[in-house]
Amino acid sequence: MARISGVTIPSEKQIETALTYIYGIGPKFASNIVIAARVEPTTRVKDLTEAEEQRLREVIDKNYSVEGDLQRLVTNNIKRLRDIGSYRGLRHKNGLPVRGQRTRTNAKTRKGKGVAVGGTQKKASAKT
Repeated sequence: MARISGVTIPSEKQIETALTYIYGIGPKFASNIVIAARVEPTTRVKDLTEAEEQRLREVIDKNYSVEGDLQRLVTNNIKRLRDIGSYRGLRHKNGLPVRGQRTRTNAKTRKGKGVAVGGTQKKASAKT
């Protein structure tokens, strides 16, 4: 089990796929990292040598912002938008879609489950 940037990456997967388990590294960055570190992309993580692992760590530390640093940066950017009262900041604050998506339908991920408005259902007949 290799640990890179504080994340234990799965040992059975190929290195290009395994690197995407790190926050901030997607498929494109993963392939760039593997090329820069001179590692065969189809190599399984369990088959990496110590030198290859070290080269991967160095490339990621030197060229990419990942995990905690990146999450802190994103959180600070959102907080800044909220503090200055921009439109995007207000959308973040209200838990609504930020990038212009419609909200009449298809916004369940951001808005959550719909809450029924009181008084719309028929009253249940009371037994007396």
